[in-house]
Amino acid sequence: MSRRPMRFARQVLALQIGLIVLVTGIGFAIAAALLDRGLVEQYGQRALGVARSVAADDELARGVTDPALHPLVAAKAERVRAATGALFIVVTDSRGVRLSHPVPEKIGDPVSTDPSAALTGREAVDVQRGTLGWSARGKVPLRTADGTVVGQVSVGFDAHEIDTAFLRLLGTSAGLAAGALLLGVAGAALLTRLLKRRTLGLEPHELAELVRQREAVLYGIGEGVLALDADERVTVCNAETERLLGRPVEPGTPVRELDLPPRLRSALLARRPVDNLITVTADRVLVVHHRPVLREGVDLGAVVTLRDRTDLDKLTRELDAVRGTADVLRAQRHEFTNRLHALSGLLQTGHRQEAEDYLQALFSGSIAGLGPAADAVRDSYLVSFLGAKKAAAGEKDVTLELGETSWVATGVVAPVEVTTVLGNLVDNACDAARSGRTRPAVVEVDLLSDGTALHLSVLDSGDGVPAAMRDEVFTEGTSTKGGEGHGIGLALARQAAHSLGGEVRLADPGGAGRGALFVARLPGALAATGETTEQETKR
Repeated sequence: MSRRPMRFARQVLALQIGLIVLVTGIGFAIAAALLDRGLVEQYGQRALGVARSVAADDELARGVTDPALHPLVAAKAERVRAATGALFIVVTDSRGVRLSHPVPEKIGDPVSTDPSAALTGREAVDVQRGTLGWSARGKVPLRTADGTVVGQVSVGFDAHEIDTAFLRLLGTSAGLAAGALLLGVAGAALLTRLLKRRTLGLEPHELAELVRQREAVLYGIGEGVLALDADERVTVCNAETERLLGRPVEPGTPVRELDLPPRLRSALLARRPVDNLITVTADRVLVVHHRPVLREGVDLGAVVTLRDRTDLDKLTRELDAVRGTADVLRAQRHEFTNRLHALSGLLQTGHRQEAEDYLQALFSGSIAGLGPAADAVRDSYLVSFLGAKKAAAGEKDVTLELGETSWVATGVVAPVEVTTVLGNLVDNACDAARSGRTRPAVVEVDLLSDGTALHLSVLDSGDGVPAAMRDEVFTEGTSTKGGEGHGIGLALARQAAHSLGGEVRLADPGGAGRGALFVARLPGALAATGETTEQETKR
């Protein structure tokens, strides 16, 4: 059975403690060596200082040269030794024979250590072993008044005193080192605990695996991923997110400083879960999911996913247009059948003139009930679409009219963009007319071609756009209707117009008994003169 490997946090703790112990031990050893050397030097200099003071006595130099005064020399040396606490003070003549010594029996014997340095006029400091044991000693030459070396003075201090002082200082240093060691171990333990908390208790291989999985997920999926920390700053942003938003997003940027669509910004700042939120950028329709992230009750931030629904939205709008057209055609089929029955009855009963009048009335009417101006619109797609909108408006008790000045000379080559702009403007106008105070509720649509550009205007009989909303009427989320799911139609219309290089604007906000007027310019929406459109080809 394999042993379970030690956890990384414990490995770090053990390594730190081992390193602290090693550094403390080396530092303690170096400090002890320096302390020992310093004490030896200190006691040696002390011995040298006492020796100098003794050698400076001229009477002592005369006493060395006069055998009758040798007892005086020994007495002076002993007095100084007793006063300074030295282990010994030895005065010799020029041959190195002792004239004083703490042990009287040693007087008259040669010194046990080499006296040549002092007898040649040089001072010496060292630690040597003599007749009294190990001692730190200083040796100086003894000179007469004329400078002649007549002997030496050797002063020594017991090495046991050095050891005692060294052990005392070493104990103090050991206490300090132990305190530093304990402090270092406590710091290492605290650092390890902090490391464990910051890594959420994960091991390095688990963190590495998470990084690999994150890279695989972020850059291997077709969705945009935007991660935020607890302070609402961007921590992760993949390339798909930047592509969908149409702008770079730098990690560390606060959400409030990002140039985001209003609905997306509001969802991020609200920090509440959001599913299938539709938002509009400059050229894309996005579906947003927002999820806060919690781990063991700790707020880790949030994750936002973005999905591109632009193509699907175009297909949906085109399908809605086709479905509306089909509804109009079904209604027209029934109406056409009824007219044929009426015409057949007139002819069968011999009322020829009445039949001709009936046919003339039909021709002067309009396709899809749009009035005579429908004949000036030569694109069946537009006529069918407006016919469908007229039928839908009728269900809301709103009358949709095509302006008498409408004139479209060629077919539509950008049906999705045109129906997106026209459909959203007409739908909003119908809602405004229905909720307005003016009756009957009317929406008037004017279409005019200028080369390949299509100009359109939509006027309703509602109460106009409120003053507080006029500057933000094209901003997603802005709507006079309550509840969710509103406030995106005009944003989509403007996006579709921008995709053609055109524009949609509020020409007249209305008010004071008149409704709002929206106008749009769609360059390249129509075929050039003489060009066959796809619809005409199918026909």
